[in-house]
Amino acid sequence: GVISEAKIDIGSHHTHLVSPGDEVEISFEGGLPDVDRELIKSALAAGTQPKAGLLVVENDEVLIFEVSGHGIRDLSSFSMRGGGKRADDSTGVRRGFFERVARETKMVFPDQMPLVICGPGMAREQFEGMLRAIGAENQIHNVATSIGGRAAANEVLAGGAADAVLGEHELVRQVRAIEDGLTRISTNGAVSYGLNAIEDAAEQGAVEVLVVDASLLRSDDREIRSRWDGITTAVTTNRGDVIQASVDHDAGQQLLGMGGAIALLRWKVD
Repeated sequence: GVISEAKIDIGSHHTHLVSPGDEVEISFEGGLPDVDRELIKSALAAGTQPKAGLLVVENDEVLIFEVSGHGIRDLSSFSMRGGGKRADDSTGVRRGFFERVARETKMVFPDQMPLVICGPGMAREQFEGMLRAIGAENQIHNVATSIGGRAAANEVLAGGAADAVLGEHELVRQVRAIEDGLTRISTNGAVSYGLNAIEDAAEQGAVEVLVVDASLLRSDDREIRSRWDGITTAVTTNRGDVIQASVDHDAGQQLLGMGGAIALLRWKVD
C-alpha cells in the first residue's frame, strides 16, 4: 500500500520482508468486514485440503489439470495430432504416446496426491494401467464422462462422480451451486440473478444460497459495494449461505456471464 502518514516517505510504498515462520499481525481500521472474515476462513480451510490431479484422457489427447481449493489450473496438454491431420492411431503408437505422458504425469504429481482420470472412452482405463505399470502409487479414481476436452473436467467437478477424491474441495461447492442455478434458470425454477433481482429476493428472506464473484464484494464503486454488503448481510441474517466464488474455472466464467452472481431461492420470487 501507499504510505499516507509518516515523517518521511509519504507517497512511497510499503516493503515488508517476510520469511517462512515469521508471525505477522495485520490490523484494519474499523475491523475487517464480515465478507473478508468469511473469505479468510474459507482460504484457511482450503489450505488444509490436499490438491488433486485431474486428467482428461482421450485416444489422441491428454489434458492435465491441478485442482485446488478455489480453482483449476492448466498444467500440460499432450496430443498425437500433428500437421493438422490425425497421426497414426495404431495400438503401438498410442501405447508409446500414453507411456510418455504417464511418465510426465508421474513427475508432476507425487504419490501422495490423489488423481482423477476421466474421459468419454476406454482410453482412460488404458492410461491408468500405464501409470500403474511405471510405478505410480497415487490414489486414482477413474470416471466416465459424456464429453472430452476441458468440458469433461467441468462435468466431473459438477456431477459428483469423483466425490471420493474431490468432494471436500471448496471449488466443488462453488461449481455445484452455479450449475444448480443454471439448471433452475433453464427450468424456470426458484432462482434469481442480476443485482436488482437478487437484492429484492434477499430483502424478502428468500435467498438460501448466494454465489457471488468475490471481487464484486470489493468493488471500487462504493454504491455497488454498499448494495452487495446489504445483500450479504440480509442473506446471512436469514440463515442463508454466501459463497464467494473464484472465476478461475469454467463455471466461474459462466457466473460472470450472469452478471457475477446467482441466488438459489427457497421459493420463487416474482
